[in-house]
Amino acid sequence: MTAPLPSSPSPAATASRPPRGTLRRAVRLLDVDPRRVALAVLLGTLALGSAVALAAVAAWLIARASQMPPVLELSVATVAVRTFGISRGLMRYLERLVSHDIALRGMADLRVTLYERLAAGSPQALLSVRRGDLLARVGADVDAVGDVVVRGLLPAAVAVTLGTGTSIAMALFWPPAGLALAVCLLAAGVLAPWLAARGARTAEERGVQARARMSATALGVLDDAGPLAVSGRLPGELDALRAADTDLARATDAGARPAALAAAIGQLAVGVAVVAALVTGVPAVAAGLLAPVELAVIVLTPLAAFEATSLLPAAAVQVQRSRAAAARVLALVDSAGSPVTPAAVTPPAATGTTGRSPGPVLVATGLTCGWPGRAPAVAGVDLTLAPGRRLAVAGPSGEGKTTLLLTLAGLLPPVAGTVTLDGVPLASADGGRVTGDVVMTGEDAHVFGTSVLENLRVARGDVTTDEATDALRRVGLGPWLADLPDGLDTLIGSDARTVSGGERRRLLLARALVSDAPLLLVDEPAEHLDPRTADAVLDELWHAPPTRRGTARGVLVVSHRLAPLAAADEVLWLAGGRVTARGTHEDLTARVPGYREAVQAEQQETS
Repeated sequence: MTAPLPSSPSPAATASRPPRGTLRRAVRLLDVDPRRVALAVLLGTLALGSAVALAAVAAWLIARASQMPPVLELSVATVAVRTFGISRGLMRYLERLVSHDIALRGMADLRVTLYERLAAGSPQALLSVRRGDLLARVGADVDAVGDVVVRGLLPAAVAVTLGTGTSIAMALFWPPAGLALAVCLLAAGVLAPWLAARGARTAEERGVQARARMSATALGVLDDAGPLAVSGRLPGELDALRAADTDLARATDAGARPAALAAAIGQLAVGVAVVAALVTGVPAVAAGLLAPVELAVIVLTPLAAFEATSLLPAAAVQVQRSRAAAARVLALVDSAGSPVTPAAVTPPAATGTTGRSPGPVLVATGLTCGWPGRAPAVAGVDLTLAPGRRLAVAGPSGEGKTTLLLTLAGLLPPVAGTVTLDGVPLASADGGRVTGDVVMTGEDAHVFGTSVLENLRVARGDVTTDEATDALRRVGLGPWLADLPDGLDTLIGSDARTVSGGERRRLLLARALVSDAPLLLVDEPAEHLDPRTADAVLDELWHAPPTRRGTARGVLVVSHRLAPLAAADEVLWLAGGRVTARGTHEDLTARVPGYREAVQAEQQETS
């Protein structure tokens, strides 16, 4: 519900090589069910086991048929060929269902854990992460961690199980052939993946950072192409994008040679196993130790047995990719920190206007706000926001109004002074309490690529259709809703690409109204709206309905439109990085030249 923080330079998120245990720790966060894993391994073994059995039975059938025995003697083998051929596809399909269910459930659990830690932990964890990099971590990186189950761990478990069973079965026919097959399977299943992993390790450690830079830079260019072009920074961003793409290509090339060698070893192992079976089997047939039909079985079966090991080099690469992604995800989780348990503080009684519902009180005292590593944006702020109280912050662009809201919401640490919620500093207050009592809607708050109703349920998961319709009507979107093809179930494009700027802002405002937070912090709710609509929306905001608990709303609005601020109890005028005046709209119009000039300019524009 709170606005995403503005982009800031992307850090070197992780060390050059993730510490030991990184992937194991991330896999634990997937909360994988061991029983489902065992079932997936069993089904995978049965699928590839059917392929090996099919090769063995087919080899026996062809060799035996060449001896022209009675047809009935071949009937069992014929049925077996059909059975193994069908079961191979069936078991593969069932294995994919189970393994992908494991991975998708794990990805969902990991994302929930990540969101919960970010929501309940320190908001400052996000300050050094660019928006594109953040999306890459909760998107592609989480997917990469989940992929290690399907593409890394399960193939390895199936290969071990199948390789052991096939080697034993071949040894029962002819021990030298079984031993040769076991050695070749070890080469294809251990040496080849080790070489692939060695090449992938460097490629992934370099490539994961290049991919992150590409995602962050590309998203920044797509979102802010206009401002970047106007400021002259677009060519530099495009150069950075090309440089990241070049680094990614170099990282990929660095791992190509070991990967090629690993592939060669896998193919060589197949040939060696077949040749070893022939070299040892032919003399055994001549000596009467091995039947001619059995020779066909031990020569042709290894061709299918190596199907399991052929997946292991790619599995080793996936493990390296998932380890690098896990390091980035865990760095984000760890930086959020554990939720802080507040000290036992007796909250003071609310000091709202007589006759209004009591509730939480947000107090800023001597507050100086700014981004870490930058000069303070605004200083000397004192204000009290209680249920039923209506405050407004106005001033020229660039005076730190949005930075002030972010600090009041607990998303930025104060540079100086304090912000308390019922007497408890926001930095040490319970995260759930803060987000439950204070909600901020920023200019760039995210709109999800889902239905209108689900976008409102971001604020409160149990919003009913009637409540959603009423909130949209209050912000002037009633006609818009009536024209939607599927009403509240109409899908909105990712980040509101399919709606206008004014509709997007009012949708975000409706989201704030359906929340249960008594204190609302709203940044520029009238942006992209015509004067008449803007005044109506702000008037509705001043008269926001109480929460379901009956608590009156306390509203603090940052607005470039000044006429509707006549309904505010108090207006804070920012100029020169400080609160230079405060009072009612009429009072500031009468005695503050800068405020009066802004009001007059607004009147001339709308006349």
